Amino acid sequence: MSEYQYYEFLAIDRPLDESELEQVRALSSRAYITPTSFTNEYHWGDFRGDPTRLVERLYDAHLYYANWGSRRLVLRLPSGLLSAEVASPYALDESLSVWTRSGHTLLDFSLSSEDGTEREFESAFSLSAFVGLRAELSAGDLRGLYLAWLAGLSVLTQTEDAEDYAPEAGPPVPAGLAALTGPQRALADLLDVDPDLLAVAAQASAPAPRAAIVDRAALAAYIASLPAAEKETLLLEAVLGTAPQPGPGLLARYDATRPGAPRTTGEPLTAVRLLGAARLRRAERTRRAAEEKGTAEQARALEVSRARETRLDQLAQDAARAWQDVDKLIGEKKAGPYDVAVTLLTDLREIHSRAGTSSAFEDRIGALRTIHRGKPSLMRRFDAAGLPNP
Repeated sequence: MSEYQYYEFLAIDRPLDESELEQVRALSSRAYITPTSFTNEYHWGDFRGDPTRLVERLYDAHLYYANWGSRRLVLRLPSGLLSAEVASPYALDESLSVWTRSGHTLLDFSLSSEDGTEREFESAFSLSAFVGLRAELSAGDLRGLYLAWLAGLSVLTQTEDAEDYAPEAGPPVPAGLAALTGPQRALADLLDVDPDLLAVAAQASAPAPRAAIVDRAALAAYIASLPAAEKETLLLEAVLGTAPQPGPGLLARYDATRPGAPRTTGEPLTAVRLLGAARLRRAERTRRAAEEKGTAEQARALEVSRARETRLDQLAQDAARAWQDVDKLIGEKKAGPYDVAVTLLTDLREIHSRAGTSSAFEDRIGALRTIHRGKPSLMRRFDAAGLPNP
C-alpha cells in the first residue's frame, strides 16, 4: 500500500514571529511555511515534529490524515471562550480528548483506523473547512463536540467496553443538530459520524437559535461597564498581536448576559437509547431502500417487456423481411452480426409460436443449420440460444 500523509497547521489568533518560524522551518525542508500556516505532504517518511506540542505552543488549528484511514483535527481556544469543564463531558477516548495548556483549551478530534483499508484521502480535506468550528465553539455552539461524542460512541460499540458504557447518560444535547453548519458537516465527514445515530440525536435536539441582531447601544454599554484595566489590556494586546483579537470573546461574553434560546436541551440521552433507536432507524431505512429497489426493478422489467412486445408486433408485420435480414447478417461472417442474427431469430421464434406456426420456424432453422454447418461459431450461438436442431 502506498503511503500518503497530510499535515496542516494554522496560526489564527496571532502570526508566528521570526524566531518561531525558524523553529518550524527546522522541522521540514519541503513544507510550505508562512507566518500563519504550515502545510506538508508525505509520500514516504514521517513528520519530524510533534504536532501536539506545536499546537500547544504556536498554532491554533491542526489537521492530519493518512490514506490508511487515520485522521486528526486539533483546535486551540482561549480558555475564557471555552473551558475544559464545558468541553470535557463530550470527551471519549475513541474520538475526543480535552486538556488545557497555558490559558488555552485544546480539543483533539481523532479517529484511528485499524482495518488496513486504504482510503482516497489525498486532497480530500483542508483545514479551512474546519476553522469555523473555533468561532462556533467560542460562541457557545457545542454541536461540534457532540458530533465527536457520537463518533466515539460508534467506535465504542465495537469494543468490549460497550456494554458497561451503554446505560450511562451522554452529555447535554446541543440545539440545532438537525441543521448543521458547513464546518460541522465537514467534521461529521472527517469522523465518519453514523448518519442514523445523528438523525436520532437530532430528534431530541431543540431548533438552533436564530442569530440575533446586535444592539450596538447595549453592547457599547456592556463594554463601558468593563474595568478600565481590562479594556486597556485587551486593546494593547490587540495592537501588538500578542493575544487573540478581543472581538469574538467580548461578543460571546455579551451574548451570555442576554436571555435567549438555550444552546442545549438539558436532557442527555443514554448511549443505549441512542444506539437502539439508530438500529431501528437503520433497519427501517434498509427495508424501505430494498422495497424501493424492488419496485424500481419491477418497473424496469415491465418497461422492457412492453418494449419487446412492441418490437415483436412490428416485426410480425413483415416477418419475410426479417428472415432476409437474418441471411444478410450471417453472410457477413462476423461475430457482431452473428449475435444480431441470433437475437432476431429468437424474436422470430416467439412470433411463429404466437401464430401457431412453430413447425415452419423449425424447418427454417433446420435449413439454416444445414447451409451454414461449416460455421462453428454461428452453430455455437444457435445452441446457446436454444434454437431447434432437428
